Amino acid sequence: MAKDKLLSPGFCYILMANFLLFFAFYLILPILPFYLQERFMTDKSMIGFILSCYTIACLCIRPFSGYLLDTFARRPLYLLAYAIFMVIFAGYMIASVLSIFIVLRILHGFAFGMVTVSGNTIVIDILPSSRRGEGIGYYGMANNLAMSFGPMIGLFMHNSFSYEVIFSCSLVSCFLGFIMAYLVKTPYKQPIKKEPISFDRFFLVKGLWAGISLLMLSIPYGMTTTYVAMYAEEIGISVNSGLYFTFMAIGLATSRLFSGRQVDKGRITLVITLGMYLACASFFALASLDALMKWNPAFTSYLYIGIALSQGVAFGTMFPAFNTLFVNLAPNSQRGTATSTYLTSWDVGIGIGLMIGGSIAQKFGGFNHAYLFGACLTVLSTFFFIFKAGPHFNRNKLR
Repeated sequence: MAKDKLLSPGFCYILMANFLLFFAFYLILPILPFYLQERFMTDKSMIGFILSCYTIACLCIRPFSGYLLDTFARRPLYLLAYAIFMVIFAGYMIASVLSIFIVLRILHGFAFGMVTVSGNTIVIDILPSSRRGEGIGYYGMANNLAMSFGPMIGLFMHNSFSYEVIFSCSLVSCFLGFIMAYLVKTPYKQPIKKEPISFDRFFLVKGLWAGISLLMLSIPYGMTTTYVAMYAEEIGISVNSGLYFTFMAIGLATSRLFSGRQVDKGRITLVITLGMYLACASFFALASLDALMKWNPAFTSYLYIGIALSQGVAFGTMFPAFNTLFVNLAPNSQRGTATSTYLTSWDVGIGIGLMIGGSIAQKFGGFNHAYLFGACLTVLSTFFFIFKAGPHFNRNKLR
């Protein structure tokens, strides 16, 4: 039997829109701690608090995003959120005091929360159900390619250009992405019967256990994407920190190709479990770099890049599987809610990681202690998924 067609103009446009959105996001991500430190003289704990405001704002808007997307036309909401996300990059260039930057960062988080839920939901609408896992994998690859180039280019630009130039590049990237998003045509969505507002319209209750497991995984991930460059500088690793993001993105992209197909074959819990095992090992290795640096700096630098690749493979394996898991627990009329629950769980952990990563590093004298804490959380998450979240999914899945 012939496979359903995966590629379509709409799918290609939304892939480009997603890549350009995340490129703008990742371009400034690794330089923001330096920006706050140099421009506003903030310490590590304050940096963590300020950066976590973005994720907390994402978290606050996610459940309402899912409800709105399930209730109203999705394309206009997607375009509106995309436009707001784009404009705020211009605001960063005029933020002369810390309070203005914090307000803009919160607004940016609201826009990002809405646009990512919208994009994820629209791509699920576009994809044929028989190839949804594979399509989600390709969609996520757009994020990973952006992650490959964005942080590396941002860190290179940090050494040669002003922060205003970097913010301008993000603004241009978003503008091009908005054009691609505008070209996306979504399928007609049947009006749904207006139901009384209930908690389940904002949060997929069936996804609670999987959400807890995902949350625990995202805490160390949030620490890594935000503080790994400062960690390398702290312990004296000479490798350009941008390469960490590049190799992590390579691992994310290549593993998605494999995991998406396995998800479509029904091996969702197996794929997640294998990814968790590798994540555990990679975070313990990351925490050990401080001690290894004193023993063999050259070996530690190579291991630093190897850890990035293995973390990419671990999370790239899990992302399409977790996304499909939430969607498979929900009826079609709650795709937006399922997607927002998936991303909310992720954002809660990212926010916690941003907030406590800097505090743990400052209190205990280094980021290695923060990553050791994160490694322990990945072990806890693995056991929780194997014994609670995975069996719950197998009992309650709808497809």
